[in-house]
Amino acid sequence: MASTQSVSSLVTGGAASAGPPLGPSLGPLGVNIMEVINTINDKTKDFEGMKVPVTVVVDTDTKKYEINVGIPSVAPLIFKEAGIQKGSGASGTEWVGDITMDSLIKIARTKLESSYASSLKSVVKTVAGTCLAAGVKIESKNPREITAEINQGVWDEKIDSSN
Repeated sequence: MASTQSVSSLVTGGAASAGPPLGPSLGPLGVNIMEVINTINDKTKDFEGMKVPVTVVVDTDTKKYEINVGIPSVAPLIFKEAGIQKGSGASGTEWVGDITMDSLIKIARTKLESSYASSLKSVVKTVAGTCLAAGVKIESKNPREITAEINQGVWDEKIDSSN
């Protein structure tokens, strides 16, 4: 029976290094640390600059490893789409960015697998709520307005056609 050990960490997408926390944790497991780090960076490059959960599962007998990459939280995905570094400090009154409905749906689709939501539409509304908190408009409108439109079915065709 093969024995495995897991190392879980939050890394910056595309910029993991052999330093702490990964290097010291992987060292005792006998894997090629740089090879593992390079693989992690390759797998997380789409999330550049974002904190990404990563788990490295190592078979301690064969030294083979598997890397599982999680999904960043919603806020950094919104910031990336809006081209901003951080959200507004005064949500609902100060607006720091604007994303399109396509971007909103793209983020929701990324999160759908890891959420317990039953439909893409409900995840889209959740992401819109995060936009509101972050001070990011959607289609140049207040996210509350977009959420009301989603509830009224205004965006159903666009949401359904993206499935």
